Amino acid sequence: MTNAGLVLEGGGMRGLYTAGVLEYFMSKDLYFPYVIGVSAGACMGASYLARQRGRNRKVNLDFVQDKRYLSFSNYIKKREVFGMDFIFDEIPNKLVPFDVKTLMNGAEEFVIGTTDCESGEPVYFKKSDYDERTIARLLRASSSLPFVASSVEYSGQHLLDGGIADPIPIRKAEADGFELNIVVLTKPRGYFKKPGKMSKIIKYKNHPVINEKLATRYRVYNETLHYITRQEKAGKTFVISPSKTIKVGRAEKNKERLESLYELGWNDAKIKHEEMKAFLSKAEKQYSH
Repeated sequence: MTNAGLVLEGGGMRGLYTAGVLEYFMSKDLYFPYVIGVSAGACMGASYLARQRGRNRKVNLDFVQDKRYLSFSNYIKKREVFGMDFIFDEIPNKLVPFDVKTLMNGAEEFVIGTTDCESGEPVYFKKSDYDERTIARLLRASSSLPFVASSVEYSGQHLLDGGIADPIPIRKAEADGFELNIVVLTKPRGYFKKPGKMSKIIKYKNHPVINEKLATRYRVYNETLHYITRQEKAGKTFVISPSKTIKVGRAEKNKERLESLYELGWNDAKIKHEEMKAFLSKAEKQYSH
């Protein structure tokens, strides 16, 4: 275990890239003392910290063409594109059991990022804030994409996708004491987000602040990318991101593309492994107190 944080971006089905990266980490028995993720990043991070090799691949590839997992019929029935009950109840409890005990008993801190519907601010949950019974509810909240999933109530708060308020939570990792961080992005370097079109067409009536957050989310995202670049130059951050573009959308169902993205994550992590080890060794010596 190294003395650095691991920051995992979301991105819906683009999270298959993160799954590949984490699978390679598991093959090297590489775990970080602090892991923070939002949306798909949090979900992939959960299986990683549960030490369940192959689980992320199985859950997200074997079921992707199952209508219960992802389909327009889900939206017609429940106003959600992803079948949230199926993904966060039936799969982890029956079909591909999630080893929540291993995650909860592990030495690593696991922080799940969400967005509060009333304030529009990020809300983060550490292990002390959830247990074996409630972690799935927080993972669901963190993954509840705007307009295609309902908000989730937890401890009196209504929560939505963590990527709305804090899409790449590197500053939270730093605030929690981790000066050095490995950041896994789901888009190639050079990508910058453009203003969203959906937020101009559809509005939340009950949560107007979310409308404001969605309208300016691209600015927050792009500023965070600039910040990450600055931290890289300062020798405090190491980034793993797709080395080439594979066209995969948030709600992608093309299994071949998703498999390619997963394999790209594995291969990029493998290629970057020695460089990352050198970065961590040098940075930990430089910034150790």
